[in-house]
This record gives sequence, structure tokens and C-alpha cells, in this order.
Amino acid sequence: MNVSVFDFHCDTLLSLLGEDMNQAGSLRKNSGHIDLERASKFDGYAQCFACFTTSLKEEQGGLSPVVIFERELATIQRELDKNKDLMTLAYSPKQIEKNREEGKMSAILTMEGTAGIGYDPELLGDLWNIGFRISSLGWNEKNPLTGSHVTGGGLTDQGRAYVHTAQSLGMLIDVSHISDEGFWDIMRITQAPIIATHSNSRAVWNNSRNLTDDMFKAIVETGGVAGYNAARYFTGENATLDTICDHIFHFLELDPTGRHIALGGDLDGVGHMPDGFEGVQSWPKLADRLKERGLSEHTIQDIFWNNAIGVMERAVCNHPL
Repeated sequence: MNVSVFDFHCDTLLSLLGEDMNQAGSLRKNSGHIDLERASKFDGYAQCFACFTTSLKEEQGGLSPVVIFERELATIQRELDKNKDLMTLAYSPKQIEKNREEGKMSAILTMEGTAGIGYDPELLGDLWNIGFRISSLGWNEKNPLTGSHVTGGGLTDQGRAYVHTAQSLGMLIDVSHISDEGFWDIMRITQAPIIATHSNSRAVWNNSRNLTDDMFKAIVETGGVAGYNAARYFTGENATLDTICDHIFHFLELDPTGRHIALGGDLDGVGHMPDGFEGVQSWPKLADRLKERGLSEHTIQDIFWNNAIGVMERAVCNHPL
């Protein structure tokens, strides 16, 4: 079926930089999971591009997180300039919809990990003005804001300040990668929808990166969404398109409205994907399989587009200024 695709998470900027973090590839056409030529075949396409940073890479002899963040940001800016006939940076849900109507794809800036900005909530205002609309608090390491799903440990006072500042701007907080303790700490203080940009169901596949049923229901109560992650590691050992559907249908059992499930493919950030899913070009195949298993086209389009637009609109509505 013809679908519009809104994907909450990819690591394409890091992939384009290459192993030396300096040789930026082409977003228009490449051999990775995402390029604009393949995505241009959709009825509409909005892609969240994560600027990924972690202190772990520097500790392993790599570049500083600040340098990596700057290079990722420079890469997306350069690629948007080179491909302005196909894609533009989008600052609001209204602009994303306008781009779709005009046949243009949308790029949305997000942060995966906060090492690249020194974990500093005071920088969020400037980042909002640049176009950042989603931020996690960290990746797989413990940091001054929170523990991770690997390390455990909840929010610090600085982490609470980070959540408050981001939400006061209208920026969505992303709980993928966070510890269980940190997740519930956020739920106790949130004043806006919470999203897990790329996390699946822990009941279907038991992995600490996935959401428990109670976590998903808590996200639903905030008006947030969970985005399906295409990594086999988070989907299932012998994952197929049907395994992907199992995660989505389980979330639908918990949320029969179907308004709190989205896509967060983690493309260009994963090694192995489910059989039958090769990259951005495979989203329509997943839509077809969901339809074959009985899901209505209306619900599929909610999952593939409308729910992402909706949670961004709700985040803006929670903006207190």
C-alpha cells in the first residue's frame, strides 16, 4: 500500500561521516539504509536525524563528543543545501505537513546522547532555535544527567533540570536508552508527552532497551508514543516482518486506539535487521504485512505518519510561553 513515512530515529549522520568521522557520504544516494532517492518514492517522508554523541567513544581513543556533534550538524546542513530540491529542515508539524503537500521531504533534528553539548540544559534554547525538537538524556553510559539501561541509576538534579528546560521549550524528551529508574523518575516530573523514539516491547522480546507493558502504558498516559526499532537485537533472534508485527500488535493490545505507536527504525545504526526488511525502502512492505494481518489502512497510516505528527503538536501545545 502507498504510505507516508515518519521515522523518529536514524543514525544516518554518523554513518555518512564514516569510520574516521570526517568523510561525509551522500544523503541523496548511498549504500546504507537511508537515502533520498529511495525515500522519495513515498507519498510523504519525514525523517528525524539524530546527532549521536557519547563519552564512550572518546574514552576508547576517539574524537571528543563536541567535535563529533559539530561534524554531524555540519553534515546535515551541507546535505540539506545540496538536496534542497528534495528535502528541507522542518521546525514544526505544520511545516512537515506543508512539505508533504508540496512533494518535499522533511528533516527534523534530534539528539541521541547529550555528551556533545556537555550535558548542559542552558544550551537547549539555542539548540531549539537551530531546529532540535527531540532529545534523549543519554546513551548507554552513565552521565551527569542519568543512568542508562546498561548501568542503571536514576535522574540527577541536573537531569531533572534538563527535562524541565526541554519541555518548557516544547522539545520532546526521548526515553530510549535510559535506565528503568530514570524512566520512572521522568514520569514523576513530566509536564508534557514522553516518547521512546526507538524502543520495542519487552514482553515480546526481553531486552532492557525495550519497554515493559507498564512503561508503554505510562507513555500513553502522557500522550506520547513509542517508535518501532528495526534492529534484530531488539526485535527477536529469528526476526521477520511478522515479528515486527508482533511488537506492534502487542502495543495495540495495550492501546486499542492505535494512536501511541510510531516508527523509529534506528536505520544506519543497526547491524542486522529482521528478514525481509533491508532499509528505508522496506517500510511499505511492513505496511502491506500489517494490512495482511488485519490492520486497517487508517490505523497503519496513524502508525506510519499521523501519530508522530500528533505528539509533536501536543508537545508544542504544552509550551508554556
